[in-house]
Amino acid sequence: MDDSLNALLRGVGPRLREVRQSRRLTLAQVAGRTGLSVSTLSRLESGKRRPSLEVLIPLTAVYRLPLDDLVGAPSVGDPRIHPRPFRRDGGVYVPLTRDSGDVVAFKLVLPGHVGLQHVAQRSHRGYERLFVLRGRALLRLGDEVAVLGVGEATEFDTRRPHSLVSSTGEVAEVLGLFSRDGRSLRAWAF
Repeated sequence: MDDSLNALLRGVGPRLREVRQSRRLTLAQVAGRTGLSVSTLSRLESGKRRPSLEVLIPLTAVYRLPLDDLVGAPSVGDPRIHPRPFRRDGGVYVPLTRDSGDVVAFKLVLPGHVGLQHVAQRSHRGYERLFVLRGRALLRLGDEVAVLGVGEATEFDTRRPHSLVSSTGEVAEVLGLFSRDGRSLRAWAF
C-alpha cells in the first residue's frame, strides 16, 4: 500500500470521532443507530481497527455524509455542485451545498404575492438565517409578521411555526442557511 493511502486510512479514525462529536452523539447512540458495537466504534476512532465498507456504510447514513466526505478522500473530478431545484410551499429552492452536513445553504425564489393566508406555516427542528437578495419578503413567525427588504436578514428557531412569501407582486429572492441540529447560526459570518 502506498504512503498516501496509509495516511488517508490513519486519518479516518480521528475524522470519525470529530464528526460524531460535532453531532453531539455518544458512541452508544451511534452504536444503537448503526447496529455496530461500541467497542468496534471506539477501536475505529482510536485507529486500532482499519475501516471497512461494512462499518463505514452504516456511519454514512447516521452522519448524513457521503463516504468520500466521511473518510476524507481527496477530491477528484468536477468540484462544482450541480443543484437540482425543487418546489415547496409555492417557492423554488435551489440547493447551494451538498445535502450532507449540518448546515445547508440554499437560494429561495418566491413568486409574486400570494398572501400569507394561503401559505401554511411549518415547524420542524433546526435554525434558519435568511438574507433578502431581491424584492421584499413577508416572514410570518407564529402571530408575528415582518417585512424584509433587500439587504435585511433574519434568524429564527424553525420549531416556531413559520412561512415566507413575497410581499409584493414581484419575485423575491432569499439566500438561506439552515442548521439541522437546531443551533444558532450566529457564529457563522456572512
